Amino acid sequence: MFLLKSLREKGHLTEVEVRDAETAQAAEPTRPIHEILLEKGIGSEMHVLEALAEEFGLEFVDLSRAVIEPATLAVMPAKLVHRKGLLPVSRNNGKLIVATSNPYDVYALDELQTITGLEIQPVLGSPREISRLIKHHFGVGGETVSALVQEREEVELLEGIEADDSELAKQAQEASVVKLVNEILIEAANERASDIHVEHEEKSIRIRYRVDGILQTQVLPPEINRFAAAIVSRIKIMSRLNIAEKRLPQDGRIKMRVQGREVDVRVSIIPMVHGEGIVMRLLDKGRMVFNLANCGMLPDTYKTFKQLIDLPHGILLVTGPTGSGKSTTLYSALNEIKDEATKIITVEDPVEYMQPGISQIQTQAKIGMTFAHALRSILRHDPDVILIGEMRDLETAEAAIQSSLTGHLVFSTLHTNDAPSSFTRLIDMGVEPFLVASTVEGVMAQRLVRTICPDCKTGFTMAADDYPTDFPFTPEIVPLAPVKHDGPVPTIFKGTGCRTCRNTGYRGRTGIHELLVNNDALKELIVQRVNAGLIRREGLKAGMQTLRQAGWRKVHAGVTTLDEVGRTTAGDIVG
Repeated sequence: MFLLKSLREKGHLTEVEVRDAETAQAAEPTRPIHEILLEKGIGSEMHVLEALAEEFGLEFVDLSRAVIEPATLAVMPAKLVHRKGLLPVSRNNGKLIVATSNPYDVYALDELQTITGLEIQPVLGSPREISRLIKHHFGVGGETVSALVQEREEVELLEGIEADDSELAKQAQEASVVKLVNEILIEAANERASDIHVEHEEKSIRIRYRVDGILQTQVLPPEINRFAAAIVSRIKIMSRLNIAEKRLPQDGRIKMRVQGREVDVRVSIIPMVHGEGIVMRLLDKGRMVFNLANCGMLPDTYKTFKQLIDLPHGILLVTGPTGSGKSTTLYSALNEIKDEATKIITVEDPVEYMQPGISQIQTQAKIGMTFAHALRSILRHDPDVILIGEMRDLETAEAAIQSSLTGHLVFSTLHTNDAPSSFTRLIDMGVEPFLVASTVEGVMAQRLVRTICPDCKTGFTMAADDYPTDFPFTPEIVPLAPVKHDGPVPTIFKGTGCRTCRNTGYRGRTGIHELLVNNDALKELIVQRVNAGLIRREGLKAGMQTLRQAGWRKVHAGVTTLDEVGRTTAGDIVG
């Protein structure tokens, strides 16, 4: 075999790897050897494809930055795009350059030449990049809509579903609709999306994935609009909802396995002007690791926060908007202090992640099982640590305070924009100021910022006037005032965009944190019902760093960018 021989002679494969490849091909003699190598991870993709290109005398092209003109896409028959994995790259003087990942399939190239009447010049491309560009230009689900899908790994539902004999249910259970919804879910899981938004517009349907906190619109084939009602019905059936109810909001849940990973999907459906809007929150259990050291806290913040979670009693709050990582921080804190001698009970709505060694309670508002009701009961279960999913009302807040006063450590969340506002929020709920002052030991406000892609990270400098006015030109925390700078500007970093990060410059997220620890001076201010601004000023005197300051320190460390910190935090108000 030329390919294996070439890779072995160049030192890209060992003798053992060659024997493994030969054994694998013996089991699938009709399958091209390069597909077996790529699937089993024998050798690097780049080396395999370069050797394959050499074997066929083709040019190997990097498609990660390919820009394809609409006129080039227009001449390409969709059935060959999806069925044969052929991607038009450019067109010039009657010649069509087409990327393929399978040069053995000469019949597909001949068929393309016959259909288009153009001279076809094949080039070799990465199958992963060709698949990505086909989805980008021809739409997610395009191959299903065209009824030309090749068999691929399906979504495995972990709970049985039920459907009636109505026409709507039958349409939703058609093979093409099932495959289309499965492909949407698979693509979202592979893209590390946290949410899928399915939105009806006047004459079309729009699908967006939230990846690293940013919504990204997916290109869809126009034919998908005919399946809009069936897609909604299929999602309702999967989440065990009433497919006939289109006037009221509904909430459900899908438990599934995608590519060997268990994924929980929380489904929310709300009727809107042009149809039902769906948001699906993906909880990928296989990718979640609750480790406090990995939450992104700066060393000094981590040290102080660790001291707080080791306290014997009191209340510790984590605040921030929806999707800012509050639950991850709290689960990580519980795992940090969990041991055989500690009884931990949580009350959540809903229970998102099952944690071994922790007793977890799901609230049921319909039958009166609220946060406050559950709290009054679990105190009789002799807990040491209690987690309350959210302090939503006075009754829950008072129950949490009572728990802390009776010798328990209580974790909970609040929806406030910064740490100092948490004290005033509790007082506004109706909690007595002296109780807030005596029980709340600390408040952590947090946000998530996208991290720079390590594969395309590049350092650069700007003119001093181009930096934000409060950006500190040294990594140390500076007073909250506009910065005047006459010296050299620092080197900061950004991602230029590459194949790994899909040319966004970012991959993954990390936290920035604002930790306010209660002290005697703050307690006096809280009892006096002062506004959050005065509490903030006192906290800064005691060494608190703001979200903005924590963000700038991450910029200096090369973790994130100026734009990300500017997007997620407000400028600090001085005064």
